[in-house]
Amino acid sequence: MKYIFLLFTFLISSFSFSQNIRFEGIVKDTTNVPLEMANVMAVNKVTKAVDAYSITNDKGRFLLNLNSNSTYNVRITFLGLKTKNLTIETKTENIVQNVVLSADANELAAVEIVREMPVSIKGDTIIYNADSFKDGTERKLEDVLKKLPGVEVNKDGEIEVEGKKVQKVMVEGKDFFDGDTKIATKNIPADALDKIQVLRNYNEVTNLKGLENNEESVAINIKLKEGKKNFWFGDMTAGIGVGNENDRHILNPKLFYYSPKYSINVIGNFNNIGELPLTMQDYFKFTGGFKNMMKKGGTNFNVSSNDLGIMGMRNDRAAAIDTKFGAANFSYNPSKAWTISGFGIFSANETDLETNSKTVRTDKLPDGTSVTIAENSQNISNQKNNLGLFKLSSSYVPSEKVHFDYDGLLKISDQNEDSSVLSSIFKDVYTNKKQKPFSFNQNLNYYYTMDDKNVFAFEMQHLYQDENPFYNANLYKDAFIIPPPFASLDGYDNSQNRNDINQNRFVKTNKIDAKLDYYYMVTPKSNINITLGNTNSYQNFDSHIFQVMNNDSQNFLNDPKNNNDVSYAFNDAFLGLHYKFIKGKFTFNPGVSAHAYSMNNEQLGSEYKKTFYRFLPDVYALWQLKKSETLTYNFSLANNFTDINKLAQGFLVSNYNSLFSGNRTLENSLSQVHSLRYFKYNMFNFENIFANITYTKQVDAIKNRALLTSVNQVSSAVNINSNFADETLSGNGAYGRSFLRYYKASTRVGLNWSKYNNIRVNSDNTEFFQTTKSFTQSYNVSFSTNYKEIPNIELAYNFSVNDNFSDTFYTDAPSVTLNYYFLNAFSFTSEYTFYHNRNKSETVNNEYDFLSANLMYQRKNSKWEWKLSATNLLNTTSLNDSSFNQLGGSSSFSSYIVQPRYVILSLKYAL
Repeated sequence: MKYIFLLFTFLISSFSFSQNIRFEGIVKDTTNVPLEMANVMAVNKVTKAVDAYSITNDKGRFLLNLNSNSTYNVRITFLGLKTKNLTIETKTENIVQNVVLSADANELAAVEIVREMPVSIKGDTIIYNADSFKDGTERKLEDVLKKLPGVEVNKDGEIEVEGKKVQKVMVEGKDFFDGDTKIATKNIPADALDKIQVLRNYNEVTNLKGLENNEESVAINIKLKEGKKNFWFGDMTAGIGVGNENDRHILNPKLFYYSPKYSINVIGNFNNIGELPLTMQDYFKFTGGFKNMMKKGGTNFNVSSNDLGIMGMRNDRAAAIDTKFGAANFSYNPSKAWTISGFGIFSANETDLETNSKTVRTDKLPDGTSVTIAENSQNISNQKNNLGLFKLSSSYVPSEKVHFDYDGLLKISDQNEDSSVLSSIFKDVYTNKKQKPFSFNQNLNYYYTMDDKNVFAFEMQHLYQDENPFYNANLYKDAFIIPPPFASLDGYDNSQNRNDINQNRFVKTNKIDAKLDYYYMVTPKSNINITLGNTNSYQNFDSHIFQVMNNDSQNFLNDPKNNNDVSYAFNDAFLGLHYKFIKGKFTFNPGVSAHAYSMNNEQLGSEYKKTFYRFLPDVYALWQLKKSETLTYNFSLANNFTDINKLAQGFLVSNYNSLFSGNRTLENSLSQVHSLRYFKYNMFNFENIFANITYTKQVDAIKNRALLTSVNQVSSAVNINSNFADETLSGNGAYGRSFLRYYKASTRVGLNWSKYNNIRVNSDNTEFFQTTKSFTQSYNVSFSTNYKEIPNIELAYNFSVNDNFSDTFYTDAPSVTLNYYFLNAFSFTSEYTFYHNRNKSETVNNEYDFLSANLMYQRKNSKWEWKLSATNLLNTTSLNDSSFNQLGGSSSFSSYIVQPRYVILSLKYAL
């Protein structure tokens, strides 16, 4: 595969360069000053197509690759100066010609050119003309984004621009489902796109622009074609299975309306072919656009989730998936100053998963000897998940001085998982997990600019969360089988036919964050920021363990170690001071925050209180080497606090072979983080470079003290000795370039070295520190073409190495994607990926691949489209995955059963 990739790149590049000549020069103004960011575009007089375009660099230089023996209209534009049009006739030799742009208002354009620049820049905004990058095979927003210079879209629908993750997606300036990038990339139709605007240094609150550090903030705004405004548009797709053993279907309606006053988006997806618009992972990470308002406070207090670890799919693949998804989003402007918006999302999924795993743990004992333990298991699970997300927002901006926001986000779900496990150690195991978590998050923000010198910002956020996870494990019992750890709990009856354990948990959280910021502009390039803030959290935790007996009665294990009734109050009051100033190309923003902490947990009939104070510094520094080239340094010293889940001292049944107990005397850990980021984006040759290196050191970390017996684990939370600090050093970088307009190439590297410490307990209750180190590497190269009339291909190669405590795993994943629009009606797309997994110890070595293809027919200007699609054409039965557990020092290799080949015939009607 690697050699095919190199050969293909060589042939395409050789062919292309041999057919092109260079037209280059320098654009200046009448005072002989080079003009950076001037637009230069060449339109072929015969074909009327844009054959080449360029944006001048900091020296005013442009470069166009044109066809030989052709005639072009070349247009040179720069904001504020008169547009110049040239007629260029190419032969077989390169052309050098400088251009001077005049401010003379009486100068008339010699030639009218109606084509638009494929890419242009206005201030901090990059504007892509979507039609310039389409070849006819695109159906969704992500299909177009993948072809834009400097833009990447991963498998999860997350967008990166110039190496920075896009925070939100808007359509006509209105948030699309609160800016969620996945819902946008998977659903906005490609034929509705006119312009794609990349908003760099994005801050939706104009009062704070220039006061905060927004260099890493990026948003995307979609401009619609004129025919899509003030009209309903969208499509309806319906499909059925062809030649499948069982019923297969898909129904996917999409409806959109945008006007200056209001917008409505409605999306549905009902299928049993594996399309999953919203996964469990998406649900839990969906923030609804809520900001991390305390990111500069120096305190990390995150409310952890009590989800039961219901199994997730790998790459959205499972043995069977049945999905029902519906979503609606609206935005309404009662007046120019007031915007009301909101959305509702509902997803109901039933999923069957089947996993075959091998887990190996090698223990290094204090005497220097080692022992290896292995478990083979098969897990068959059925999941039923009903997920709901609802949000209402209001924004009132009556003037440039006042900005008022309110948001409320409700998340509800009903989740159930039934599993059966066949284990080489425990024989047959049956488990049930179910939970109905509920959370309501709301925030209130008020920003006021008193005058040119004084700005105030008040932000408050409230979280209410109610969780009720239930877990049941029912295990085979035999004198020759190692009993599970919960069989030794006080009050447990070992005379029953099976080991049947249950646990109810009830966790409630009320958390309020509030802060008031005052900004004083010392000079136009410097300001002082004073912050007064407070975080207050109150949590209740209640759990009960009981055993089901042979006669179905319940044996309540009433020992305090088996039951938790805990309340926990945490408060952080702080005062912060930051000073930001710009000196030439340098921006500095050092600061410090003074904190007063108080903690109090009540359990086991007593209280445990603690108060203390701490100063926490942070530094932000930016070196603006050029307009689109920066070097950024960040340093922070932060206190990290756990929530009630690790403070509750009673036992929790984590799994059928794992018990955990908290520790009421846990203290905070202290982490220092250093990060250095380099970024360069050159619009002259569409070169994109970024690199980032981060070092984190955490002392007094909250870790696990674990007793491991065979595959059983009993652990508790402790603060580890400060001499045993956890350390992580990670780095990633990428180089990408679009050239000759038709090609896009990129390479990425990611490295992560980590050292973690835990406490291991021997059978005689003696302790020793266990240090585990891991080093992961990932490498990716890709090359793609973007022609209008011939097939387009993308070649990619991924290679990853996971070197951990016990073994080293390698994964090769070359892939090929083909897109072809032909006969003015047909579109063909196909994707093939090959995987090769192996390990250093040579116990694992397997290969598998996936192939999908789509053939679409739609005549020009027709509203109807026929589509024949096939997934998993090679009928691959499973995919593989490897993982490493730093506590147990174990590595696992798993095989996941996936859906078979599906062939679907569908019909789409476009409004």
